[in-house]
Amino acid sequence: MKIVFASTPSQEEEINELVRYIYSDIFPLYYTDEEINQFEQLKVLHTSEDFNTLKDAFQVMTSIQTLISILEASQLDVQYTLLFNKNVETLQEFGLFFPFKYEHFEDAKCIRANMLSIYSNADNELLV
Repeated sequence: MKIVFASTPSQEEEINELVRYIYSDIFPLYYTDEEINQFEQLKVLHTSEDFNTLKDAFQVMTSIQTLISILEASQLDVQYTLLFNKNVETLQEFGLFFPFKYEHFEDAKCIRANMLSIYSNADNELLV
């Protein structure tokens, strides 16, 4: 007999927060608003189903966090190519569509660093 612990709602929410972070803080650094809109339509990183086990959810969270760490670096380093691609494979094993390779981001790095995006978070908010 094997005991398996189910993923928790808070883990599911954390995964959704990480996906929102990629759309609002990572993708705008590399892609135009039109491209990001296409990613939404293609359901990139869309989590349609719950993760079966606690371990599955932790693996997905760790993979997304690793991708974020690599992509937020001030300069992309080729030494992270294998790590990046391994984490993309892990996401795909759990049913998350992420059709990118390291080279996709390497080519586009900081082209859009100073551009505004409708997907990025506001730098300030007006309180009324």
